This record gives sequence, C-alpha cells and structure tokens, in this order.
Amino acid sequence: MGKILVLNGPNLNLLGTREPEIYGSLTLEDINERLRRRAEAAGLDMECLQSNHEGVLVDAIQAAHGRVDYIILNAAAFTHYSIAIRDAIAAVDVPVIEVHLSNIHQREDFRHKSVIAPVVLGQIAGLGAESYMAALEAIICRIGGTR
Repeated sequence: MGKILVLNGPNLNLLGTREPEIYGSLTLEDINERLRRRAEAAGLDMECLQSNHEGVLVDAIQAAHGRVDYIILNAAAFTHYSIAIRDAIAAVDVPVIEVHLSNIHQREDFRHKSVIAPVVLGQIAGLGAESYMAALEAIICRIGGTR
C-alpha cells in the first residue's frame, strides 16, 4: 500500500469562507475527505496536515523521507518566498506535486513566482479542488493503483 501526505499551508484552514470567489466554497475538510475516499478506493493510505507555520511544514516534509511515497503540497503564500520549504523538498527523496486552487499565473504579479516549482515533480493550478484530485490521479497512475 502506498502512502500519500497532503500538506496545506497558511490560511487554507479558512477555505469555504475565505474569498470564495477565488478559492471556492468547499472547506479544507471537504477537499481532504474527497481525497481520502479516492485514495482508499485506489488502495492508498493518506494523511493530511494543515499549518499556518512554516517550520511545521518543513518538519513534516523532512519526516516524510522514507515514510511516504508522495506529497501533495499547497504551500499557499509560502509558495512565493519560502526557501526553507524549497530546501526541505530538495533535501528529501519524496516526489512532491505542488497544487493551487487558483491560477497563480493569472493573479497579482507577486504570486506568479513559485520558489518551490524548480524542486517539485509538477505543478497543478487553477482547477479549484480538482487541482488536488488531479495530483492524486497522477500519483495513482505512477504508483499503479486501481482506478
């Protein structure tokens, strides 16, 4: 059985009420539940963590080494400036898929740059909650889980 870690950064605990015109009306728990159901159907184990604190996410990435097969990461605002998260991803041998609910390339200029993009397996943005689901489907294909 493969294991997936879903990490969510700052303010994503406010999904459902935070700028729903940008981020949608689903809560983070709604998204996590959809992911869990799909992962379970594919025979995969999943754990989810959200933190508003950079160091907690760095610790989780480091602890993933040798323990999980893939990470789905929405680093939120940390995407644009966290060298610490970027370096943690580069330091562990765990493939990471970067996801964003909104299309960061259509938003404010400061959101166009992802400092973590050069060290992740891929990036999926702009599909709302389906960004997470697309990342999970990619992982299922790579692991060879059932459809």
